[in-house]
Amino acid sequence: MKEPLCTAGLERTSEPGPEEGRNADGPRTLYVGPVQLGLVGLGRMGFNMRERLRAGGHDVVGYDRDPELSDAGSLADLVDKLGTPRTVWIMVPSGEPTRKTVEELAGLLADGDLVIEGGNSRHTDDLMHAETLAARGIGYLDCGVSGGVWGRENGYGLMVGGDAEHVERAMPIFDALRPEGPREEGFAHAGSVGAGHFAKMVHNGIEYGLMQAYAEGYELLTAAGAVTDVPAVLKAWTRGTVVRSWLLDLLVRALDADPGLSGIRGYVEDSGEGRWTVEEAINHRVPAPVITSALFARFASRQDDSPAMKAVAALRQQFGGHAVHEAGPTSGAGEVQ
Repeated sequence: MKEPLCTAGLERTSEPGPEEGRNADGPRTLYVGPVQLGLVGLGRMGFNMRERLRAGGHDVVGYDRDPELSDAGSLADLVDKLGTPRTVWIMVPSGEPTRKTVEELAGLLADGDLVIEGGNSRHTDDLMHAETLAARGIGYLDCGVSGGVWGRENGYGLMVGGDAEHVERAMPIFDALRPEGPREEGFAHAGSVGAGHFAKMVHNGIEYGLMQAYAEGYELLTAAGAVTDVPAVLKAWTRGTVVRSWLLDLLVRALDADPGLSGIRGYVEDSGEGRWTVEEAINHRVPAPVITSALFARFASRQDDSPAMKAVAALRQQFGGHAVHEAGPTSGAGEVQ
């Protein structure tokens, strides 16, 4: 086993500092210096996070089922490579894969260790994960992570839920992952366990609405015919306008590569957070028409021929004798009757 690095390799000070290191109860212990971290899951996000942390001077031991990416042969091997007290960050798909990983780590880690769950788990799952680990004296933080494939270069926006003591212990990791600049502009201790993933869920719901608004504007510009250079108009919006944003920059980038988006089918998946946001809006009686409509638009994108619209067409024909398009052998409109 390696010499402990997770907290034993850190300098400890009790200086409160003018902005950081002070709380309502007075000075607190600060951890300064490189740390050691186990990182489970080296996909698109996890791999880039490992590289950003290493570039920040931290010792990261990664585990992935792909042996070409992994630094350890198994989860048990990863745990054995870490000095105590250990910190392990999970970056695997939400749901069953995360639950199984938490349960396996509960049997491998020990009292005083810490698990950070950085995937897109539902906030209610965090309570179960924390309970499973607490039974063995293992701490738990949930961390919503935003930044996508660009996070390695630009940094990640982080929203964390859990005890302040655990957040403080992991702060060198969070500081290395977040963007440059003031901590509060890229990191938030959102509240107790579950708060980090709840905040990330709402973030993703907002993202649904923003993307849908840009998409509808793009379609209207292309449909009207008055605008002959739609990509140029969108690019002109990226500076000075009230609708400029990183998402708009990415749409411009996509149109630079494929001006008509001819290589992409209009079929959009959803990964869960949009649905959860709408469900929570219903639970809390919060009107969320934009996010809800954006989610439903994704459902509509997956239908080649809508049963609901068939029913509407049939009803219009029944009550008003309106023409309908007969179903043909292809996905086309068919004959009008």
